[in-house]
Amino acid sequence: MSTYDATCTIRRMTADDLAMVLEWRNHPDVRQFMYTQHQISMDEHRQWFERVQADSRKHLLIFEVNAEALGFINFSESASFPVCDWGFYVAPCAPKGTGFKMGTSALTYAFNELSLHKVCGQALSFNQRSISFHLKLGFFQEGRLREQFYDGQQYHDVVCFGLLADEWKSRNEELM
Repeated sequence: MSTYDATCTIRRMTADDLAMVLEWRNHPDVRQFMYTQHQISMDEHRQWFERVQADSRKHLLIFEVNAEALGFINFSESASFPVCDWGFYVAPCAPKGTGFKMGTSALTYAFNELSLHKVCGQALSFNQRSISFHLKLGFFQEGRLREQFYDGQQYHDVVCFGLLADEWKSRNEELM
């Protein structure tokens, strides 16, 4: 477990977290921005967890504030480690501002604990909150994959982001 301020912690996800994370993931406010938008069953969720947990290049994490779980983070190392893709969502009931705390804690974890060189992210083009979130955290927009995602009715662009460890370190030094 790693702590980045008096109240925020990042810990590994366990089987005990499955029901909670599934509830968050299936919530319409979260699900509408995912590549897989169907309602996920517990059996499907458990199979995903077991498959991913067996892969040492995947890091499933829970974000907590004052020991209350409020978010999920996934880092997936690419073939060109130490570069990772990330995904995340905040519990639908989380207080305003939780996402930014989770993002900064997760990126600090990624660069300090996992010793990553770069974190990459993607957002569906209609998810303006995620696009703004990445930019606020210091990511650079590195590209746009035109009509990359089909939601069953129409195609959407995917916006690609990247953040280097040196950029994160410089950004944090400026804020202190």
